[in-house]
Amino acid sequence: MPSLFVIYTLGLFSTENSRKMKKSGISQQQIARDLGVSQTLVSIVLNGRKKGVSEKAYERILAHAQRNGYRPKGIASELIAGPVKVGFILRAGATLYSQSPFFGHVAHGLHEYLSERGADLVFMGIEDDLDLDSLERLRTPGSYAGLVVLGEVKRPFLQALVKLHPRVVSVSCQYSGLCDSILPNEEHAADLLVQHLMDLGHTRFAWVGGNKGYQRSLSRFKALKSSLHLRNIEIDPRFCIESESGGDRRGGGTIAKTMLDCANEGERPTSWICFNGTMARGVVDLLKTQGVSVPGDISVAALDATRVCEEEHPTLTGASTSPELMGRMAAERLLEKEESKNGKSFFDMVLAAELNVRESTGSAAGKISKTTKVRKRVVALEDVR
Repeated sequence: MPSLFVIYTLGLFSTENSRKMKKSGISQQQIARDLGVSQTLVSIVLNGRKKGVSEKAYERILAHAQRNGYRPKGIASELIAGPVKVGFILRAGATLYSQSPFFGHVAHGLHEYLSERGADLVFMGIEDDLDLDSLERLRTPGSYAGLVVLGEVKRPFLQALVKLHPRVVSVSCQYSGLCDSILPNEEHAADLLVQHLMDLGHTRFAWVGGNKGYQRSLSRFKALKSSLHLRNIEIDPRFCIESESGGDRRGGGTIAKTMLDCANEGERPTSWICFNGTMARGVVDLLKTQGVSVPGDISVAALDATRVCEEEHPTLTGASTSPELMGRMAAERLLEKEESKNGKSFFDMVLAAELNVRESTGSAAGKISKTTKVRKRVVALEDVR
């Protein structure tokens, strides 16, 4: 399915290939030559010391270093005590102990890639709890190689971060013209799930949405509708519900109860696609309490690739981009990025999705309501008479 972005597959943009890329970075000597100042002055500024340096000279050197991607060469640099660091920030409303494990998986991928290169990952806080003044340390080039933003933050907040540090990568959200981004291919994931379910005979679908209003929620729902539309299928509005409270189990269960109550058994969709695995768990839990079998009566699938899909029975069929891979690619982009001459070149990397078929989806054949079965028996008896 066509995409608005360039899709980098592992074969075309692998970690091994990127390691071979020429590493960029301007030296203190070059900064001094470019600006016509002494290397000693450059060293003082890049060490974060302002005493004895005019404000104009300090800002000029700092801006030039940031614009050209300066960072110390390894942990032996006299300007930094310890390894290179990468900071990460969570969007408002998310926490390290969130029920959804998505950001935890991304952070694991970040940590894994950075630790392989002797760098540290530092949690800097959550958007709605952060005072930007507390992030002033980002202004010192070399103290942090860059910053990763997990999830959708307010644009003014991101603009402020970009002013503090030129190397910012967002994960799972796109900010055109502000920073690089690592994105899941939602169209690919939705298409994989829809095709899998249609191969099982399903033609009636439901959408259990979460995080209403966020970019990721909108893109996933849009991708699902597009995939179904290409197959001449539309979702009944009664079975297209989004949670106002987030993407957790409770939201999934609440939506499932609403869907069960709004139609009789014969009218219900046989295939329910959920915003994430956590909501899908809430759906399965509620269906069990109502005597509805998964996947015997209803198949449940998620746009997800986290551990929540595998840790309980029934295990959940899911399709999505690996969040660990997204984390690794974000870290790689920060450490390996080559700056353009004007420092304004950004790109959006869209990673392919993968389908994992598990226990929660099954054949639609034989999913006939009790009412329909009774009617068939009555017709059969009348034929006999």
